[in-house]
Amino acid sequence: MKAAVYYGPKDIRIEEREIPQIGAGDVLVRVQYCAICGTDVRIYNYGQANVVPPRITGHELTGIIEKVGSQVKNYQTGDKIVLVPIMPCGTCEFCLKGKSNLCDHVSTFGYTLDGGFAEYIKIPENAVKRGNVIKLTDDADLLGTSITEPLSCVINGQEYLDIGLGDTVLVIGAGTIGAMHVSLAKARGAAKVILADIEQARLELSGKCGADYLVNSKTSDLIAEVMRITEGKGVDIAITACSVPVAQEQALQLVRKAGKVSFFAGLPKGNSVNALDMNIVHYKEISVFGAYGSTIAQNMKAYQLLSNKIIDAGKIITHVLPLEQLTDGFEMVKKGQGLKIAIKL
Repeated sequence: MKAAVYYGPKDIRIEEREIPQIGAGDVLVRVQYCAICGTDVRIYNYGQANVVPPRITGHELTGIIEKVGSQVKNYQTGDKIVLVPIMPCGTCEFCLKGKSNLCDHVSTFGYTLDGGFAEYIKIPENAVKRGNVIKLTDDADLLGTSITEPLSCVINGQEYLDIGLGDTVLVIGAGTIGAMHVSLAKARGAAKVILADIEQARLELSGKCGADYLVNSKTSDLIAEVMRITEGKGVDIAITACSVPVAQEQALQLVRKAGKVSFFAGLPKGNSVNALDMNIVHYKEISVFGAYGSTIAQNMKAYQLLSNKIIDAGKIITHVLPLEQLTDGFEMVKKGQGLKIAIKL
C-alpha cells in the first residue's frame, strides 16, 4: 500500500508498505479520505512528544471495510465507516465519569498508532469493541463525513455553553473550527453570530456557514464593533477559536453579565501564560470553560449533524488533494489558505 510516513520534522516520505495483517478481532479499512488537522501540520513542522517516528499520521478519516476478523460481529466487508481516533482505556476515573476525552491512558490513531494518511489502516480489537468504528449508511458522503472528529470537538466545547434560542454569540477566529462553531451555534438557535478574524478571505469563507456579522479585527476595533452590534450589552457567549492570547482578553471584555466564555483553542507552547482581568469574571459572574477532544458519543452526534445537512460540510471542505500532495496541503493550512483540506486516498 501507499503511505505517507513521518520520520521527523519536515520529513514525510511517500512509501510502499505491506498492507497490515489483521487478527480475529480486528478490522482492516480501505481509507477513502483523511482530512488535515492543524495538529498534523504542527507535528510535521515541529514534532510532538507522543508521535515517535516512523509513524503514519492523520486521524480524521473515513473508509470502507476491506476485511473483518473471524470473531468480529456487527461489521462486514463493504461497510462505510468513520473512525473515532481517540481510543480510551474505558476503566480510568474520567472514562467512568463519561469524560473519556480526558482518559488517563488514551491511545490515539495518527499519534501513538498508525493513522489515515495511507491506503489502509488496521483497527485493533479493543477499538472495534469500544465503538471507535462508526458504521455509516450506504449512501453516506465519505468526503463530508471526514470532518466528523473536528466537529465532535466543537460539540464538546459547546455542550458546556448551552447556547439557546435568541442568544448572541461571538466567535473569534475564522478557520475551520471557527466555521464549525458558527454553524453549530446557529443550529442551536443563536439569533446573532458575530465572526471575527484578521484575514478577510477566511472571514468571507467561514462567514458562509451562517455568520450574521463579519468583523475584520485588523482594520476595525473589535471591542467597538461588537458593542455597536449588541447596543452596548455585549454577547451572551464568546468563543476563542484561535491560538492568540489577545483573543482571550477580548472574549472576557465582550461577554455580558452572567455570560459564558469558551477558551476552545489552546495557546502556543512557551506563550501559554496569559494575564487576564479576573475581576471581570468576578463582578460580572462570567463562566469560563476549556475544551479538549471529544467522546465517541459526540462523534456520533457530529455524524448525524453532517449526514442530515444540519452542518454543511461542503462549505467547510474547500480543497481535496492526492496523498502525493500531502505536504503541499500542510503548507496551505499553515498559510491559512482555504478552510479544511482533505486528502483523497
